Amino acid sequence: MLPKTNVNIKNRRASFDYIILDRYQAGIQLFGTEIKSIRESKASLTDTYCAFVNGELWVKQMHIAEYRFGSYLNHIPKRDRKLLLHKKELRKLERDTKESGKTIVPLSLYIDQNGRAKVEIALCQGKHNYDKRQALKAKEDKREVQRALRTRR
Repeated sequence: MLPKTNVNIKNRRASFDYIILDRYQAGIQLFGTEIKSIRESKASLTDTYCAFVNGELWVKQMHIAEYRFGSYLNHIPKRDRKLLLHKKELRKLERDTKESGKTIVPLSLYIDQNGRAKVEIALCQGKHNYDKRQALKAKEDKREVQRALRTRR
């Protein structure tokens, strides 16, 4: 039995910048030193996106830090990595991204119960500035209500 890992690297900016339409769980093709760095939570999903190249889905600009005990065989931190999905899911995503304004964005990177690295990706549509302002306003209102409840106690 594999030990429980609490590796869960999130793209916090994604839910603020995009309207999430559909979520998928994808495997990711990694080198040995990359998985070791992920297990140490040395990865970042800021400014990452997914793109199709020759019918395959690739994650671009994902930073996985070099493994600290790695030798000259260490990996390149910002290389493109292939995502592993079923053909049916790939065709659906490729068809949906051809529509204007839709993109695929990684939401989180985690280790599943079998010890494999997985990426949660989402089909997203960009938000307008007024949508972002409404989200900030709602978050601020919720914070004020919580503050008012705490002061009453």
